[in-house]
Order: sequence, then structure tokens, then C-alpha cells
Amino acid sequence: MSGLILFIGVQAFAYAQGDVYLCVDDNGKKEYKNTGAVKGCKKVDLQGITVVPAPTLPAPGKKPQGKPASSPNDFPKVDEGTQKARDSDRKQILMDELKNEEQKLANLKKEYNNGEPERRGDERNFAKYQERTNLMKEDVSRTEKNIEALKREIANAK
Repeated sequence: MSGLILFIGVQAFAYAQGDVYLCVDDNGKKEYKNTGAVKGCKKVDLQGITVVPAPTLPAPGKKPQGKPASSPNDFPKVDEGTQKARDSDRKQILMDELKNEEQKLANLKKEYNNGEPERRGDERNFAKYQERTNLMKEDVSRTEKNIEALKREIANAK
């Protein structure tokens, strides 16, 4: 697939630049070039390719002209009471998730024991113990980040 995209890209670029040649070496490897004076190269016919310029973007700092996009008239509307109930439910779900993550963090920190968790019987090899300790540290860090994200989301909730 990427070869096809490359081929189309090369063709479109080459169409604007000049002739394109398909060259096949002794091993059967195909290569596109803009010079065909090499043995095994044949000119590729590029008729039928349409080049469409990219749309222009507004300059940074400038606001686009025109009115902002709006919902179509037949787009479903939600009354204010229903939306408030949904927002309230969402906030409660986020708070429940926050409570669960905080409990999980407390358990992880207790087990992690400031970087010195209890060794288990199957960890006679110190490398296994270090690996488990590192995984626990990553779990603590990830859970702390989850808590931060949930707190931000709750603060942004209506």
C-alpha cells in the first residue's frame, strides 16, 4: 500500500516536473527516476493524473471569515433539565472513579513500601524482585496520573 502511495506521489510530483522513468535492475528491483538514460529504464505515461492544490489556511493569529458552523435544524436537541441530569451523572461517575483510583493508590503505596516491598518466596533471584519493584513503581505513577486527570475533568465539569 505504501508503495502505491509513493508511486502516486512520485507520479504527481514528476508530472509537474517532467518525464518519469521506471527502471528495473538485474535483481528485479523497481525504481522511479526522472532520468531515463540508464539501461533498463522505460518512460512512464502519466496522462490522466489530476493535481488538486491544498486548500489555503488562514494565517496564524487571524480568525477565519464567515459564521461558525451550527447544527442542522433537524439535529436532535436536549432540553436543559435532561442535560443537567446528564452532567450531574457524569460528575458523579467521575467522582466514583476518583474514589476508586485513590483507594487503589493507597493500596499500591502500602504494598510498594517506599520502594522496598516485601520479598516473596518465588523471588530468590534479586533481578525478579527488582523487576516487580519497578512494575509497582510504574503502577503507582500511572495511578497518580489517573487521579490528576480525573481531578482536572471534575474541575471542568459543569
